Amino acid sequence: MSKAVKLADIGAKLGVSAVTVSKALSGQKGVSEEMRAKIVALADEMGYVRTTARIDRRDMRHYTIGVIMSEQFMDRGQSFYSSLYQELTRAAAQAGSYAIMELVSFENERRNFIPQVAYARKCDGVIVLGDFSRRYAHYLEDHVGIPMIYLDSNGRFDIHDCVVSNNMLGGYEMTSYLLNLGHSKIGFVGTRLVTTSIDDRFLGYYKALMERGIPLREDWIIDDREWTKNIDRYVETMRLPEDMPTAFFANCDMSATFFKQKLKEKEYRVPDDISLVGFDNFVVSGEDEFTTYEVEQSKMAKNAIHMIIRKIRDPQSEPGTLILPGRFIERNSARRIGPPVPRI
Repeated sequence: MSKAVKLADIGAKLGVSAVTVSKALSGQKGVSEEMRAKIVALADEMGYVRTTARIDRRDMRHYTIGVIMSEQFMDRGQSFYSSLYQELTRAAAQAGSYAIMELVSFENERRNFIPQVAYARKCDGVIVLGDFSRRYAHYLEDHVGIPMIYLDSNGRFDIHDCVVSNNMLGGYEMTSYLLNLGHSKIGFVGTRLVTTSIDDRFLGYYKALMERGIPLREDWIIDDREWTKNIDRYVETMRLPEDMPTAFFANCDMSATFFKQKLKEKEYRVPDDISLVGFDNFVVSGEDEFTTYEVEQSKMAKNAIHMIIRKIRDPQSEPGTLILPGRFIERNSARRIGPPVPRI
């Protein structure tokens, strides 16, 4: 039986190290294209077998990835972000690394506290899950000192590495769906300028209205949260307009659930009296399943882990935004009331 060809065997014939051979065969930077071609050709000639086990065991460095998130996004039970964090831990494990989370309290955010996972370089890189205030986001950018990317946020519109769902397109699609069911009186549930995701979904909502010649009505924009409060602690503050729309687009399924409770208090039924659609496809309870725009958490997590590892390996790489498409899911939370509202 012939002896298995090793990376060092290939490197010895070309006068390069085993590390250089590994980089060339795995497509990493740090090797000229001329040398990469020589290495690949020689590896094939010598019968080198590139197995997953060989790469995992010898050529991949394991990383510790910190995940930081505002406490506002972690409610009493399961939340969209706690579910997304679970996907991050799975994706990190598949990449031979692991992820650890730290919640940042309102007080620590106010005090410009550096999270422990990022302090003194305890992690190789950091994923910011969701939004912080613009002031604190800028502070982290200036003081963390290790590679950092954003997940489900674009870093408050500065130039950062980030992975986001197509929030604007999703908001546009959900609102267009209601317009095509004959609804011309459509409200929006979500507090603007709190998270970039809500803002982008609102812009999609507004764009769909403009295409049909429908003016924006501020009294139909229902705030669902404040920056310093968790969403399930101030649903009581939601105020219904006196002149009610026939339909609402809620910025997320969690908000849709709480808004449905508010409608029920006022004896409105969904969808008989009011149509209601959401976003995320994060089902809070079996009784509250909405027509929605699904965000595929596993894809977001895998791409975020891939991006942070790339940035750890090459901190000087150009920043980039990865926008992932979602998927429309129709359920029974909206009903047709007439022909589609025509475009202008």
